[in-house]
Amino acid sequence: MAFLLYTLFFASALLLILVILVQEGKGGGLGGALGGAGTETFGVRAGGVNKVTFILFGVFVLTALALHWTADGANTGSVLDLAPAVEAPATPESGSGSAPVLPGGNN
Repeated sequence: MAFLLYTLFFASALLLILVILVQEGKGGGLGGALGGAGTETFGVRAGGVNKVTFILFGVFVLTALALHWTADGANTGSVLDLAPAVEAPATPESGSGSAPVLPGGNN
């Protein structure tokens, strides 16, 4: 299942990059640099390209969310983890008789 999600995620990302770069923007964009390949490939009307871009974006976002939800060790190291677990400092055993070491060497 994870392999399929990763494959869909990376394929949609690459296709999304290519479709966006080939689109002709107001300034011509990379579509003009490729000798009009965007216009020849997609036609003069870009309505279909916009639909393809939107569908690829949806696939990209849904697979990213699915990968997050199905990850092992949920929220481990996630940027969404607002309260990371902080380990308590180790305390010496009560019968050891040694004083705790202070930073800076001023014991």
